[in-house]
Amino acid sequence: MLDIKGATMRFGGLVAVNDVSLQVCKGQVYGLLGPNGAGKSTLFNLVTGVLVPTAGQIGFARQDVSTLALHRRSALGMARTFQIVRVFHGMSVLDNVLMGFHHTLIDGLLPSMFMAGRVLRRERQLREEGMALLAFVGLAARAEDRVEHLPHGQLRLLEIARALASGPTLLLLDEPAAGLNDLETRNLGQLLRKLNSEGLSIVLVEHNIDFMMGLCHRLAVLDHGSKIAEGTPQQIQVDENVIEAYLGRRASHA
Repeated sequence: MLDIKGATMRFGGLVAVNDVSLQVCKGQVYGLLGPNGAGKSTLFNLVTGVLVPTAGQIGFARQDVSTLALHRRSALGMARTFQIVRVFHGMSVLDNVLMGFHHTLIDGLLPSMFMAGRVLRRERQLREEGMALLAFVGLAARAEDRVEHLPHGQLRLLEIARALASGPTLLLLDEPAAGLNDLETRNLGQLLRKLNSEGLSIVLVEHNIDFMMGLCHRLAVLDHGSKIAEGTPQQIQVDENVIEAYLGRRASHA
């Protein structure tokens, strides 16, 4: 599903991601852990096309997408959310979800003029699909509300619904539980398990270790831009390099 080989990202003299390789298989929930500044979000941006790697290769859908534009990756089946929630202000909740369908719409003035009936039918269909996505994440009752009226936890769910609108095979979530309370975090975990049970592969960055341990099939841990551990949650929990990265050398020998 996702094949990262020797990914490196330099910003001048700073090496933010250093020769990281990992593979995500179809049907997995794969987590990226690490202290602040470990390079997790930078690696995420390399995978999704926000950044182009200084060295190495990003493989997705059996092709090299290292320099492929963001919208081209979306068309291949990749979708993401952001660490800081990004929504279209001044629009309704439903209209925000509909933006996720953009690559499925008939584009251009002439095609729209000569296929007006088809365009209208497609728009009605997408509104129905958008409402179904909002129902799935528990926001159907707020479909016509402006996004400015949603609390933070519901904005997180809205971002996921909008990402799902593109019909992804791989969903990438950047700190989806950030700012959520315990109940919201548990509900998010149940939602992601349901998506995964339906065949969606998921990669996520998150600081909430308990959340990750109960959700992910495999985890990789970054520290100072390098991968220091990879394995199942059980293996990661007892890895000395991971304990040292999070708690310090004394704790690793406690």
